[in-house]
Amino acid sequence: MARTLYVGNLPWSTQAEELAEIFSAYGEVLSSRIIVDRQTGRSRGFGFVEVRDEDAEAMIRALNGAEYGGRVLVVNEARERQSRPRR
Repeated sequence: MARTLYVGNLPWSTQAEELAEIFSAYGEVLSSRIIVDRQTGRSRGFGFVEVRDEDAEAMIRALNGAEYGGRVLVVNEARERQSRPRR
């Protein structure tokens, strides 16, 4: 089983590979992605990491509030995406 973790307050320059590397020190990372603005292609400062279920809690405890790139990370379990009305 896998769980998805939200990672907020990332430095704008963070790449998905770097995000996976940070989390891999605490368990197995299945995938990682940085969310980018559709119009500019720039990072929005947050991302998601898919990890093994048994590693998730240890990762949250270790990395929530940790400093990375001069910023304090926010790490918690991702919530279901809310449906938004179409424009």
